[in-house]
Amino acid sequence: MKIGYIGLGIMGKPCVQNLLKAGFAVTVWARRPESAKALLDAGATWTDSVAQLAAEVDVLVSNVSDTPDVAALMKEVANAARPGLICVDMSTISPLGAREIATALAEKGVDFLDCPVSGGEAGAIAGTLTIMVGGKAAALEVVRPVLAAMGQTITHIGDSGAGQVAKACNQIAVGAGIAAVAEIMKLTRACGVDPVPVRAALLGGFAQSKVLDIHGQRMIDDNYAPGFKAVLHQKDMGIVLDTAAELGISLPAAARVRALIDELVAGGDGELDSSAIARLV
Repeated sequence: MKIGYIGLGIMGKPCVQNLLKAGFAVTVWARRPESAKALLDAGATWTDSVAQLAAEVDVLVSNVSDTPDVAALMKEVANAARPGLICVDMSTISPLGAREIATALAEKGVDFLDCPVSGGEAGAIAGTLTIMVGGKAAALEVVRPVLAAMGQTITHIGDSGAGQVAKACNQIAVGAGIAAVAEIMKLTRACGVDPVPVRAALLGGFAQSKVLDIHGQRMIDDNYAPGFKAVLHQKDMGIVLDTAAELGISLPAAARVRALIDELVAGGDGELDSSAIARLV
């Protein structure tokens, strides 16, 4: 399969490197051509436009910023793609937006899989991302070898938009977990107890979680070098709450997390890891 890739940022670049290592022929495009240099040196091919890329490849992978970016990109793709193209979008976007994009592409004979990921930059580099897939099962089976070069866990959640629903749930769980661990640290210290053995004890019991493990240590060290920037988590929580509003449901824990992240970003700390909301808690 000929693979196209759009979006060569903190996640996209290592994903392309892993595709090349797996032996795929990869053609790339980016708004900033200089961002592709290392990938071209590693064997990727450059194309001059989205339209040219969409017309030439079998699978087009995208990893960009937000719902409007993906919608605009896929409009360009739809105008140039030949029927049979499979678009794999690894961005985190609105579930309802993903459904609309899939419907528009289907009219052009193009399959769209919403494939948001969890695992961050470290997972992208290691090729161990968790990939949540929405869209046709048959299209997923065609591109599964492509996804397997980038991720370790690939789960078909359901129809179009379902992958984004799973990612929204992931962001709620992570955000609420961070807030809970921050309160653990607050209570522990208020009682005059060392949080280090408290965390160790909890990691051995039912409260064990990756959030407590990784972000609990961040809080003990007061070290919030970004693994997942607060400004990106803010965007994702916005997707969660906008989706909830469109559906007419209330998500109070998610709203609390969004408020904390909004305050963190407003204070000039949007480039820190989102677990820095512990400072506010």
